[in-house]
Amino acid sequence: MGIDFHNKKNKGSYTTRKADQSWTEAIQKLVPIEDVSVALDVGCGGGIYSQALSDMGIDFVTGVDFSEAMLGDARENCKDYPNISFQHGSAFKTGVESKSYDLLLERALIHHLKDLRACFTEGYRVLKDGGFYIIQDRTPEDCLLAGSDRHIRGYFFELFPKLIEKETSRRHESHVVKEMLKEVGFKHIEEVKLWETRKVYDTKEPLLQDVRERTGRSILHELNDKELHRLVSHIDDALPADVNIVEQDCWTIWKSVK
Repeated sequence: MGIDFHNKKNKGSYTTRKADQSWTEAIQKLVPIEDVSVALDVGCGGGIYSQALSDMGIDFVTGVDFSEAMLGDARENCKDYPNISFQHGSAFKTGVESKSYDLLLERALIHHLKDLRACFTEGYRVLKDGGFYIIQDRTPEDCLLAGSDRHIRGYFFELFPKLIEKETSRRHESHVVKEMLKEVGFKHIEEVKLWETRKVYDTKEPLLQDVRERTGRSILHELNDKELHRLVSHIDDALPADVNIVEQDCWTIWKSVK
């Protein structure tokens, strides 16, 4: 199955939360934001992180996505941000001018791509000399951490081992990412781990509803409705009732400089 990012049925799936402070603080440690005036967010989805970049004080942000449905969501989500614009394009052909951006963000993007070289080459083209490239994704190891009241994602793979091959096969090993960045011409390559707070729930019911609706979780589109129902019941049984749930995901971030 898999998610169809062009299907309007998935409208709103990637606009229902805001970037957490844990993410903002991680980026500020990696990049001197005071030196960034123009940023590009490729694979922007619903504009959550375009908005976050603006909130960090960046003057102008451009979001690019290959899905017109996602771009519609992004424009609605960021309608109160006159300094954010969106346009149609891909990771391989963004459609923006060369050497135009101080910062390029590609979050949760590269696991959808086979050709990292083409993606990184386009990233190199659009950045100014000295510009920063931030890639955030999961490695195969990040994906297979155990499920808990913090790491909800782990329950998906515990209940449905068939998802493991699907998930790990689309993820890139860290050394592959770093080697390709170097081959394309990037320098000062760093890698950090981030436990990013995804969302805080007052009780488990709103979390279970998000899982039922597959909100912001493309891997759940690999399950049919019956399997999804089983997963919701499994998570329901695993989590305590009536407590705050701080859902976090483990990510790898690679920073490099043109």
